Amino acid sequence: MQGLGLIVIMFFFGLGTALVARSKGNPVGIWFAVGFFVPLVGLMAALFSRAATDEQRRFCENCGKVLPITDTFCTGCGTDLDFPEEIIPSRRTELRMQRR
Repeated sequence: MQGLGLIVIMFFFGLGTALVARSKGNPVGIWFAVGFFVPLVGLMAALFSRAATDEQRRFCENCGKVLPITDTFCTGCGTDLDFPEEIIPSRRTELRMQRR
């Protein structure tokens, strides 16, 4: 019965971690697993992680897909990417500019 209590606690840490990740636009499933298997550390990592909307982006020159600037190959067409000549601002920066 004590093992069931531990699993319930781990589930709620995973759920809390996933909710924090979702609010930042990060992948929920991966963060749920991190919060479930490493309860307190996973939740702290999610709280201090960078939001996905803060990353600068780039275009794939072959297929035109918009990717994070840190990607070295296109997930759409598989082309190897060099450092881009044109950098697209992050989504958060675009939203700020639209509001003004």
